[in-house]
Amino acid sequence: MKTAEPLALHFDARVLDHDTGTAVHETAENPWFAAHEPHTEGRLRIERMHDVLERGPAADAVRFAPGRLAEEDELARVHDADYIREVRRFAESGGGWVTATTRLGAGSYDPLRAAAGTALAAAETVLSGAAPMAYALTRPPGHHAQRAQADGYCFFNGAALAADAARRAGAARVLVLDWDVHHGNGTQDIFFERDDVLTVSMHMDHGAWGASHPQTGRLEERGAGAGLGFNQNVPLPLGAGNTAYLRAFDEVIAPIAQWLGPEMIVCASGQDASAYDPNGRHNVSMPGFYGIGARVRALAEQYTDGRAILVQEGGYNPSYAPYCLLATIEGLLGRAATADPLAYVPDQLLGLDERFAEISERNRAAREVSAPRT
Repeated sequence: MKTAEPLALHFDARVLDHDTGTAVHETAENPWFAAHEPHTEGRLRIERMHDVLERGPAADAVRFAPGRLAEEDELARVHDADYIREVRRFAESGGGWVTATTRLGAGSYDPLRAAAGTALAAAETVLSGAAPMAYALTRPPGHHAQRAQADGYCFFNGAALAADAARRAGAARVLVLDWDVHHGNGTQDIFFERDDVLTVSMHMDHGAWGASHPQTGRLEERGAGAGLGFNQNVPLPLGAGNTAYLRAFDEVIAPIAQWLGPEMIVCASGQDASAYDPNGRHNVSMPGFYGIGARVRALAEQYTDGRAILVQEGGYNPSYAPYCLLATIEGLLGRAATADPLAYVPDQLLGLDERFAEISERNRAAREVSAPRT
């Protein structure tokens, strides 16, 4: 892809109407406080991301494009029909807390459909050849949405919908890359028994967090049945920063891509691994996100004729997450990097050598006895 070619940036303003209300960070209001802040997953973070791409140094390389509403039969390609109906019913009945951190507003159903449909619109742009790369700037995020379970602010899984769309369009093998700071357990759940979509999640080693998120995100979760070996978790020590994430690309993802030979790359793009994120425990800064974008570009040029679909996930500091998205886009487009305006916390490197050696050995042994479907 030539650097002059624009990135298709799909956005639907209806996603801003998903009302998560006020909270104590991400949980229900507490009577001990006289005033409460907006829920962490609010509209401001996406508005700021839109601003920096519309007005910032990469504006000339971004072509804004519309989103759309996903139809229920489209959602049912990766979610259970009964679950979709329950989400709609709950919203129409006034909404409320679905899990301890995840709130559905009374008017949220169409915004949720707009988020899912915008991911599908980005996929359609790339799959039709209208642009080599497309980014769906959506909210709420989606990668915690399992086939029949909402969690972690997520209701419908945009990255999974995009990957499924690529398969339906004829891509024999799809590689999903998730660098949100949390385990992409929903995407894992959806594709766990499939050998046509290989999912990789890089995340802090937080483990399971209850009945709504029983997956651990650890190395033992490799897929099942036909999908055995097609789920790769990369749990990183708390505080891991730029070095850890870029090593994950170079030492884990690059060999996987060589083994798989993907015909499409789908990315769950979160910025909550940043040093300043209220939900993150990692220290990734703008140079790290730039390196992630550059590596996605290199993988796309090597395997998919320069094509990739990216879907927005986390990133909850409205002051810094937009800069991190800008850095990701600049790396993706091969543009000069914008200087980081904020201070940076040094990488935490303890345990990284041992973790990457363990992953490499496990994968070497597994690859000796299996091969991707041709």
